[in-house]
Amino acid sequence: MYKKIIAFTIAVVTFVACTTVPITGRRQLNLVSDAQMQSLSYDAYDQFLKEHKLSRDAQATAMVKRAGQRIQRAVEEYMAANGLSQELQGFQWEFNLIEDEQVNAWAMAGGKTVVYTGILPVAQNETGLAVVMGHEIAHAIAKHGNERMSQQLAQQFGGQTLSALAGAQPGTAQNLVMAVYGVGSQIGLLKYGRTQESEADRLGLIFMAMAGYNPEEAVPFWQRMEAKSGGQAPPEFLSTHPSAGTRQADLKKHMPEALQYYKR
Repeated sequence: MYKKIIAFTIAVVTFVACTTVPITGRRQLNLVSDAQMQSLSYDAYDQFLKEHKLSRDAQATAMVKRAGQRIQRAVEEYMAANGLSQELQGFQWEFNLIEDEQVNAWAMAGGKTVVYTGILPVAQNETGLAVVMGHEIAHAIAKHGNERMSQQLAQQFGGQTLSALAGAQPGTAQNLVMAVYGVGSQIGLLKYGRTQESEADRLGLIFMAMAGYNPEEAVPFWQRMEAKSGGQAPPEFLSTHPSAGTRQADLKKHMPEALQYYKR
């Protein structure tokens, strides 16, 4: 009976606490306000930077900041053109390159973005980097972190609000934020569910194209990521993210849409 009550409660909450993802129109569970998520993300981001070493490679750092700022402007342009500028309220964009061999990158709520030096050889150039950053920033724009946090609150904390959790267990709340964004994950770019990953791929293509980067370079990038993993990914039905073949096929499917935004 207890399980039935919990399931019913989650179902009711899911029905009444939904938002819509830009571009795709998918309805998603969202029990967390943007202000709450951004506040925790900013604290977690600051703590992360205190504990990790910024890259001293001036050229690579400048490339990360340049690509990030171009994608930021593209996102702001897209959201303004579609009457969604309010979705960016409270954003404090920031782009940093961290000295770390992990093949990883992530973007938190509010536009706080980190790229690890370990992914630069896979990216190869600024366009490849734009694939990475467009994809990660798309997760933030689609509020996938909010969605993951909401799912965790509903499943692990009995529907407790984020404010209550942060007040009672601030360390737990911050750790949850870090986990939601895959901070510290050895294999970056693959920490969300399949639906979220596919969504970020589609949005990321559009954002990088609007920023002036050729979206057709996304497929070769993910082919390089597949090669880097050594073919160790589990079968798709056992995985929380799309298989390499599915991802590349979806990217090709969405390419005509993205190319409409690309000015050569």
